[in-house]
Amino acid sequence: MDENTLSPELAAIADFIRHTLPFSALPEDELEAVVRKMEIGYFRNGHVFDQETPEQGLRILRSGAVELRNQEDELLDRLAEGESFNLSGLLQEEPGIRAVLIEDSLLYFLPREVYQDLRSRHRDFDRFFHGQRSRRLFRATRRMVSPGEMLHPLKGLMATDLVTTPVNATVSEVAQIMARRRVSSALVLDKDQLVGIVTDRDLRTRVLARGRDGRVAIHEIMSPNPITVEEKGTLFDATLLMTRNGLHHLPVQRGNQTVGILTTSDLITARQNDPVYLVQRLSRQECVDGIKQVLRDVPDFLVHWSDDGVPADQVSHILTAISDTVTRRLIELAMSELGEAPVPFCWLGFGSQARAEQLLNADQDNALIISDQVTEEQLDYFSKLTEQVCTGLDSCGYVFCPGDVMAQNPYWRKTLRQWRDTVDRWITSPTPQSVMKISIAFDIRGIYGDMELASQLQSHMLHRVRESTIFQAALASNVLNESPPLGIFRRFVVERDGEHKDNLNLKKRGILPIVEIVRLRALSAGISEVNTLERLQLLVRGRHMSRYDSRNLQDALRFLMQVRLQVQANQISEGEPLSNHCNPRKLPKLAREQLRDAFRIVDTAQKSIRTQYRQGLG
Repeated sequence: MDENTLSPELAAIADFIRHTLPFSALPEDELEAVVRKMEIGYFRNGHVFDQETPEQGLRILRSGAVELRNQEDELLDRLAEGESFNLSGLLQEEPGIRAVLIEDSLLYFLPREVYQDLRSRHRDFDRFFHGQRSRRLFRATRRMVSPGEMLHPLKGLMATDLVTTPVNATVSEVAQIMARRRVSSALVLDKDQLVGIVTDRDLRTRVLARGRDGRVAIHEIMSPNPITVEEKGTLFDATLLMTRNGLHHLPVQRGNQTVGILTTSDLITARQNDPVYLVQRLSRQECVDGIKQVLRDVPDFLVHWSDDGVPADQVSHILTAISDTVTRRLIELAMSELGEAPVPFCWLGFGSQARAEQLLNADQDNALIISDQVTEEQLDYFSKLTEQVCTGLDSCGYVFCPGDVMAQNPYWRKTLRQWRDTVDRWITSPTPQSVMKISIAFDIRGIYGDMELASQLQSHMLHRVRESTIFQAALASNVLNESPPLGIFRRFVVERDGEHKDNLNLKKRGILPIVEIVRLRALSAGISEVNTLERLQLLVRGRHMSRYDSRNLQDALRFLMQVRLQVQANQISEGEPLSNHCNPRKLPKLAREQLRDAFRIVDTAQKSIRTQYRQGLG
């Protein structure tokens, strides 16, 4: 296209549209014709497009952001620069849907007749919007499902009529306010910042039982620096915090502001088969057999959650919380036999447990950090502890790691100083075999013990990786080991014989490549978060990845995880052994197309890694 034939205003539109999907695939002459028919509009934050909007067609965000919301004001999707929406098409799928600008926005508008004409004449253009609608509907379903009461957001469950008091108030003044308002707690603030909490129990045990005067300052008897939960969390998250820490009151925060409080009475409505009660039962078991008995119901729960449409990332969060609880309880049981540890230690989870991305059929990937204070004689304690815990995990269904990445292996049980030295060796002398084995260790999370030990080790890892381009290149090479199972003409490449004939491995060929790509990006950027979806969001915030690439990978990962969850649920229902294999021919046609799209996204991301690290890859 000759840019001189366009006005400066249209030339600016053309330059933007040329790099925006799917317009980038149009012939140059077609692109020029489209640009001439586009209109420009500037709209303020809060503007709404709905079924009453007279001008219908495709709207493309040049700048700004928009949220798509249904009749119940539930968020279905959030769009940013370069993304587009056709409200009339969305209304056919979701009556009452509306688009709400959440920033001042500049929009390009393509009238409906021109938009539909393009779709009718360009197959790839039409396929993009058909696939976009499918992905959007998938995300909408993911957000709109009813996953059970324990996954409800805290906003509608917490008490918001808070009793607050300054730090210099007296016990008597606070007790009178609590009695008048008929509440069991008061939040202590210092210049609007939460510094403590006082409950009925504090008044009984710290004042009345000790015969203290009611004129005592409230800060002398409060519980300082209370544990809090973020408002964006779920009731499941809050209940886990309360259970693990023996709390009866949990303040809810929105950033630095306290906006609500949850009490144990708020949990009464939870059903007995909700995951938090399973976690509570696990934490009370007194032997391995008792833990196994409780875990027996987990496969049925997974089928129930899958049938209810619970998003796979939430199911993974729940199952990881269960495995964390099993690990902690086994450590506590072992210590009840062996006695208290002679020095501080931290039990580490690696891989999917660290990332909170577990499903069923997970093997063990764990390690132990021991304080540098330990003596040679004390090391035997930790040998016995790790052997007992790893054996217990295996008995409970978390089978021994085939690669022996377990704390009972002395290689994965070291002091903090030894761990730092080991990381240094890994990074200075990476071999393909060693990188393949140790890459899992860079997804790290403390499960039990002194969490500062885990934090110090992770900080050392991040520092060393960021300064070593050689090690980053070695990780990149490992990322490219498994290619997506797509062959010529986008056909699925499945196994030709053996136990899994006509199947493909969703985890090995789809999920793990995404995990490894994102891990490499996050480590290179010094990001300490280990959950893959969280890493992708932080990469965008830190400008280490485009919003477009991040969202593509998030959508691909969520879809692959959802298919994997459904596969496991079907295997449980049919009494088959659990695996990560799927026969694509057994999927509905739309799901097969989405699966191809997901693998194509993985392939594109791998090509980007190959390009960026070409020199280091040789």
